[in-house]
Amino acid sequence: MTKIPPALIIIDMINHFDFPDGAALAEKTRQIVQPIKKLKEQFNQKGYPVIFVNDHYNLWQADMGKIIDFCRNEKSNSIFEELLPGSEDYFLIKPKHSAFYGTALNTLLHQLKVDTLILAGIAGNICVLFSANDAYMREYRLFVPKNCIASVEDQDNQYALTMMQNVLKANIETTDHEIYQHYNMYPQTHS
Repeated sequence: MTKIPPALIIIDMINHFDFPDGAALAEKTRQIVQPIKKLKEQFNQKGYPVIFVNDHYNLWQADMGKIIDFCRNEKSNSIFEELLPGSEDYFLIKPKHSAFYGTALNTLLHQLKVDTLILAGIAGNICVLFSANDAYMREYRLFVPKNCIASVEDQDNQYALTMMQNVLKANIETTDHEIYQHYNMYPQTHS
């Protein structure tokens, strides 16, 4: 029997932060880069899927390089440069808030035979929450480590975490919790 690996979904971390409250969100985002990076490295080492789902910024060609170049500026470079997709990672663009809406994410997850998702990224109270809601409706098991999402306002972030935990049945333990260290977040197995 082999364990079914979870997928790590990294949402909107390639970002220019050039919008109202962008500087505030950039500051909050800096605090979550290292935990996400560490989780990504663990997934890459294990060969588990890492999927970046990002806003397209009206660059509809889905060219990751163009999106990265578009987002480079003083506010963003210190954030996403440490957390870029590698050659082993997947990269999808999204037209709206949810990582599922108008994307191939659900099809990719089915092809990978994934039934457990770990969501990370920004903004916790918007794109992460909407993605978690869509994942829950599709019956994925959810983990949203509270040290891996950020919103402009702390109370909005906490509200989103509470909703994801209470309504969407997401586990919101931080990435240093034993559940992540031992990959006990997915009990299902394939024979």
